[in-house]
Amino acid sequence: MKNTLGQAAQRLLLTALVAAGLAGSAHADITIGQTAGHSGTVAAGVKEATQGAKLYFDNVNAAGGVNGQKINLVSLDDKFDPKLAVTNAKTLIDQGVIALFLNRGTPHTQAIMPLLTEHKIPLVGPSTGAMVLHKPVHPWLFNVRATYQREAERAIEHLSLIGMERIAIVQVDDSFGDDAVQGAMTGLAKTNKTAAAHEKYDRAKPDFAPIVPKVLAKQPQAVLFVGSGTAVVQGMKAVRAAGSTAQLVTLSNNASAGFIKDLGDIAYGVIVSQVFPYERSIAKPIIKEALEAAQKAGVELTPIVVEGYVSAKVLVEGLKRAGKQPTRQSLRDALENMGRFDLGGIEVGYNAKDHSGLDYVDLAIVDRAGKFRR
Repeated sequence: MKNTLGQAAQRLLLTALVAAGLAGSAHADITIGQTAGHSGTVAAGVKEATQGAKLYFDNVNAAGGVNGQKINLVSLDDKFDPKLAVTNAKTLIDQGVIALFLNRGTPHTQAIMPLLTEHKIPLVGPSTGAMVLHKPVHPWLFNVRATYQREAERAIEHLSLIGMERIAIVQVDDSFGDDAVQGAMTGLAKTNKTAAAHEKYDRAKPDFAPIVPKVLAKQPQAVLFVGSGTAVVQGMKAVRAAGSTAQLVTLSNNASAGFIKDLGDIAYGVIVSQVFPYERSIAKPIIKEALEAAQKAGVELTPIVVEGYVSAKVLVEGLKRAGKQPTRQSLRDALENMGRFDLGGIEVGYNAKDHSGLDYVDLAIVDRAGKFRR
């Protein structure tokens, strides 16, 4: 849907789309709902993740769909606002979508979670690695990617391994930032370090003017930014504008081509953690498959495109196992009883005690051509 549509217009159009998908025949569409920041600070990553999901859905639909039913993804723009994410989720649920899918943001997902239980609807592939989504297990929520805590811990371990002793942390002041930083603190403790500096910024109105001088006063060799999209870009540019050559690091929620483009001249050398195999590693069948689909559609395969593609593949596998006329309940049950499933060189798995999906973590660095390299 176009981001220029007002909320009332969005609801009217959504009603028509879902009604068309649910009307009548045994071969009606399977309608999936997404609320995410298609505009706002994380729009670049959301666009790429959604592109990845559509690549897979389009291939499935071209081959006849799931048991003869085409998959219809209806996306609403929440502008990266948790309150609007809840409003959108309610609208999608009320219009009869079988599942929510690929939303973005930790506070946003936390705000949506009560709706899952209330309406008995699965949420598959939230694009966030918050630990609260993994433990305790939520019976209606199915993660696909690893946790932010594991990413941050891995990043700190790598920095220590290459000789970085003074590591600073700049985080967004919300549940996502607090969650991920726990992993960074674990990494620091394991390497007998403490943070050289630790500052927080406001999610809604980030201002790095008072923060960056405090951080750089500690002469850090590396700065880990925990935050999203344009705010992290602003922070990294402020560090470079102040004359610091510290190693800049961030997490996989920023592993998009749009993030690199926004960094511009300072992108070279930035380290970004990853939660899926290297997007150029065609030895992995899942990557070869995604790359072929992307090339056919004229889409650049980035880490976040891969995330969307893999998340869609997990959802479709659940739908295939949920019966010829899948329901919210049968989809939930099918996913939870999936066991281990080979996606193509990587395995995803769920059971009643574990809805984590994958636990893959790696690191990439931005090269001079503006591409992620591992």
